[in-house]
Amino acid sequence: MDKKLIAVDLDGTTLNHQSLISDKTKQVFLKAKDAGHIISIATGRPYRNSKHYYDQLKMITPMINFNGALCHLPNEKNWTSQYHKTVSRDIAIDMLDLKKDFDIQLIAAELLDSVYTDESFLPYPDFFPHGQKDVLKLSAANLKESPTSVCVFTAQENQEKIINKIIQRYGNLVEVRTWGGNTPCLEVVSAGVQKALGVERVASAYGIKQQNVIAFGDEDNDYEMIQYAGNGVVMKNGIQALKNIANDITEESNDNDGLALYLEKHLSL
Repeated sequence: MDKKLIAVDLDGTTLNHQSLISDKTKQVFLKAKDAGHIISIATGRPYRNSKHYYDQLKMITPMINFNGALCHLPNEKNWTSQYHKTVSRDIAIDMLDLKKDFDIQLIAAELLDSVYTDESFLPYPDFFPHGQKDVLKLSAANLKESPTSVCVFTAQENQEKIINKIIQRYGNLVEVRTWGGNTPCLEVVSAGVQKALGVERVASAYGIKQQNVIAFGDEDNDYEMIQYAGNGVVMKNGIQALKNIANDITEESNDNDGLALYLEKHLSL
């Protein structure tokens, strides 16, 4: 069998609804690596609160964070294929005005290894993996550089109106994606950024043809990655829009090892 690049989303895909990686998933990933395949995490999460999953899985492969705005090799700072795309600092500060018109719990500007927030609201348990002591206040005076992304945490029923407002205000300078599973989030990144950008870069770095890319996802922010992959696989618990373009759908959900069982069968592990 040809070497595969296996690109995996985290929330709703590799992780169960308790945000945990099952022992079954760890075992199957190890078998896939032993068989010569490359596994890469492709997540909307920043590196700071996805690093522990990378470590749990004992990975040494490239990682895609911020929905494709960052593609890097965590343990090799000078990896020649890495890239990092940012959102204008001015846009990040201007987005604070959204709170005047909408019910928003938190706006967070994410840098490579730090986060600036306008409130102390906790979107999900490991959003601040080291506690809130390292969190900086999001303000024009404090934020000195352009962030990788800006996250807007709000209820799902508010998302469409906020997306329309962001597009109306910033036009084609940004992309807006939804992610978060049980924690609805709008992530604003630089125009042209999406997970497929990172997956394509990793495939190129390892000399893996598009037809040998398998991608797993469940949400709107996985759309281009599923579309790009030679085999785009959507989780049973994934959204219908994604299932409509998928090459395949797992038989089980993320709570029942759907990803691991699919790989085990598909790769004859």
